[in-house]
Amino acid sequence: MANMTDKVRVLVVEDSLTVRRRLCDVLSGDPEIEVVGEAENGQAAIELCDKLRPSVITLDMILPVMSGLAATEYVMAHFPTPILVVSASFNRGEVFKTFDALAAGAVDVLEKPRGDEPDGQWERTFLSTVKMVSRIKVITHLRARLGPLGRATRPTPPPLAAGLGALAGGGGKVLRVVAVGASTGGPGALVEVLRALPSSFSLPVLMVLHIDEPFGASFADWLSSQIERSVVYPREGEALAAHAGNVVMAPPGSHLVVDGSRLRLTAAPERHSCRPSVDVLFESLAQEMGPATAAGLLTGMGRDGAAGLLRIRQAGGRTIAQDEATSVVYGMPREAALLGAAEQVLPLPEIGPALLAIVNHLERRLP
Repeated sequence: MANMTDKVRVLVVEDSLTVRRRLCDVLSGDPEIEVVGEAENGQAAIELCDKLRPSVITLDMILPVMSGLAATEYVMAHFPTPILVVSASFNRGEVFKTFDALAAGAVDVLEKPRGDEPDGQWERTFLSTVKMVSRIKVITHLRARLGPLGRATRPTPPPLAAGLGALAGGGGKVLRVVAVGASTGGPGALVEVLRALPSSFSLPVLMVLHIDEPFGASFADWLSSQIERSVVYPREGEALAAHAGNVVMAPPGSHLVVDGSRLRLTAAPERHSCRPSVDVLFESLAQEMGPATAAGLLTGMGRDGAAGLLRIRQAGGRTIAQDEATSVVYGMPREAALLGAAEQVLPLPEIGPALLAIVNHLERRLP
C-alpha cells in the first residue's frame, strides 16, 4: 500500500460540478493519489495552489473569474507546479488557449472524456498522465511577472554565446534544411526558437512535436499565429524545395521523412512509442541530406531524437541540444548529450540565433 507521504497530491480545477466530481472520483479511486483541493475558477486555483502546494494541478481552460491560461501564467511565474490541462477539443478558441497555456509552462494536455471511449480507457490514461506529470520538475516561467508577450512582436535575439562562431563555421558546406524535434514543453520552446528566425529566413524547417490527436490537428495554425511564418502539414510526395521559408510539421499519426528531394509520410511502426518520431525524421535527413542539415533537439521526455541527432552529426550535419536549465524535461536533449550527438548544448534563447548563425555562415543553394 502506498505511503501517504508518497501520494501524488492533486488540485482539481474545473467549473463544471459534474465534470469536477468525475475527475475527483477517478483520482480518489487510485491508492497512489490524493485529491487535496478543488477549485471552480482560476483565482481560487491560485489561492489553493499557494496554500496547499499540490504535486499536480488538473486545469480546465475556460473558467469564470480568471481563465485557465491566466492561472497557468501566474502559477508558473510565482510557484511553479506541474499542470495538466484537461480540456475540450471541439472549440477552436479553447484549443488555442490550451496551446497558449502549454507555451506558458503547462506540462501536458488531455482531452476531457467524450463519453464514447471504451470502458475504463479514458480513466486509465488520465491516471497515468497525472502520475507522469507529477514527476516532472518544472521551471519558472516569468511571463506573468513581465506581462504578456506580444504575439506579433519578434524578440531581439540575444548576442551569440562564445563558441557559436565555431559552430557556424562550415568550410563552404551547403545547408539546405533545418530540423527541430520536441516533446513535453515543446510548444513554448518551438515558439522561442522559431521566432528568432527572421522573415528573410528561406530554408525549409522540418519539425516533429509529440502531441496527440485531437489537439495536434490545430497546432500548426496556432504555431503559425505565434511566429508569423507559415506552418503547414505536408502532402505525400511534395518537393522539399516547395516549402522554402515554411515550417513543415509532421502530422499526428504519421512519420515525416525525406526521400531524395521529396517529403514522405509513412505509417511505419512507432519508434519509442512515438509516431511521428524525431529519430525517424533525423535519420532520413542524415541519410538523404547529410552535411546539408542543421538540427536541434529540444525539451522532452524519453530519448526520441537522440540517436537521430547523432546520425546527422556523423553525416557531417550541424547539431544542437537544449540545456538542462531551460528544458521543461531534460530527457531527449540529455540523451543526445550523453551520446555525443550535440556539437553544442545551449540555453533555449540561444538556439534560434545559433541556427541562424549556421545558415548565415554557410553558402546556401536551394535545389
